[in-house]
This record gives sequence, C-alpha cells and structure tokens, in this order.
Amino acid sequence: MGPLEHYRTLVFDCDGVVLDSNRVKTEAFHAAALPYGKKAASELVAYHVAHGGISRYRKFEYLLRHILGRQESLEELQVLLQCYAGLVREGLLGCAVAPGLVELRERLPDCRWMIVSGGDQAELREIFAMRGLAELFDGGIFGSPDAKDLILERELRRESIRQPALFIGDSRFDHQCARQSGLDFVFLHGWSEFKSWREYCDAESIEARGRLLDLLS
Repeated sequence: MGPLEHYRTLVFDCDGVVLDSNRVKTEAFHAAALPYGKKAASELVAYHVAHGGISRYRKFEYLLRHILGRQESLEELQVLLQCYAGLVREGLLGCAVAPGLVELRERLPDCRWMIVSGGDQAELREIFAMRGLAELFDGGIFGSPDAKDLILERELRRESIRQPALFIGDSRFDHQCARQSGLDFVFLHGWSEFKSWREYCDAESIEARGRLLDLLS
C-alpha cells in the first residue's frame, strides 16, 4: 500500500469496513437457519465466518446441499433469502458507520470511490441512500448476486476502476480478489470476523490497520 494520494480509485468492502455490520449478518444467518435446528444454524454460521465476502446465495445453497444434504428447491431458497434480508435490513439501518469516512472523502476529492461487497446490490444501494452515504461513492455501489472477483474484473474492463487502485477489505477473500485483479490491498481488522487475520497478513506481507480512521494518520 502506497500513500493514499497515490491512488486514483479506492474500492471498499462494506461489512466490517464502511459499516460495523459483520455481527448483523452473522446473527441473521443463524436466525434464518434456526428452523432447521441449532446444529444446522451453527454449522451455517461457521461456514459464513470462514468464507467472509461470499454472497448469501452461495451460503444458503451450502446450507441446503451440504449441511442438510438435500437437493435445494428454488422456493425454499427464496424463503431463506427473504427471512435473512428482513433481518439484515433492520441491522444495516442502525449499525455504526466507520469513523473517519467523511474526513477521508474530503481529503481525497479527486479519487473515485466504489463499494464492492458480497452483500445484495439492491439492498446496499437502498441502505446507502437512506443513510446519506451513496453520494460518497461516485464510482458505484456493487454487490451480489455477482461475485466480488467478477465485479472487479468487469469494472476494470470498463475502466471504471482507474489504476493505481487500492482495495480496503477485512477478509481473506477480499485480499484474494484484490491480488487477482492487480489492486493494492490494506486489511482492516477492527471489525473483522477473520480470527486468523494477523497470521494471514504476516504470511502474505499485507499491511493491516485497525479501522478506516487509521488511514488518515
């Protein structure tokens, strides 16, 4: 990671970076799967935490196929997704916004900002608009059902991501997507649920900061 002023584009993950929403998502996965039993709910949560940044669609498919061991039905998947979305929406409207976000935007007025998240794209755009955050991200707000790596590939091809670019994330998958796409990366661990972040960052020589505010110093 170079000096912030060096970058023409900043790409942000949402959960655990811009919003303190990782716990919101984890609790919602547990609640949505609980009708299938506590064991199934706990296994889904473990899978979710171990695969940060992967879309909810793939996680509920994993619940049905691998944890419950049956062929998924579109109707059943939609019920799970709707239950989860309702729980998450309430949490996203009330969770904390990263301190320093507006100050960082003011410091980098000519830098393009973009959200690339594993969260649902329509949901993200609605939440960010309602919370007055959408205007900060002039490069767009993107999410599932498209995967992060495919979003980055597409936006690079469209030249919406102008190099040099920095990805700010809080998961192993965020780093893998950034590396695959040729973006610099910084890991924010303050709200991350990735328990082995320190060992991973050391092994991969990744610069880590506690929170977004630390990028200002």
